[in-house]
Amino acid sequence: MACRISELVIDAADPDRLAAFWSEVLGYVELGREDDGSIEIGPPGAGFGGPQPTLVLGSGRDPRAGKLPLHIDVSPSDRDQDAELERLLALGARHADVGQTGTESWHVLADPEGNEFCLLRTRLQPL
Repeated sequence: MACRISELVIDAADPDRLAAFWSEVLGYVELGREDDGSIEIGPPGAGFGGPQPTLVLGSGRDPRAGKLPLHIDVSPSDRDQDAELERLLALGARHADVGQTGTESWHVLADPEGNEFCLLRTRLQPL
């Protein structure tokens, strides 16, 4: 028996803002809200336990922006990397400098709260 990643939890100063951002980035929908202010988002029609992990944006007391010990990589599924980069920037992502050389095949970005993530070049088939 093996484990699967079922959800990723990110502390957020503004869970609503990050839930809206990541929902647009991933095509996710809001699945639920908890009394503590956390919001769970995930694939429409699948939710928790589906083929993709859900994201829980928790109201963190001390959210830490910048390089996390774990970060998210995303790959375009219905357009090329350049078009997806433009879409992500329009949603509120911004370029992040982590010492790249400029020859990488990925773009390092930051979400609206400064959490770094990467946009990879490889285009994946939509689920």
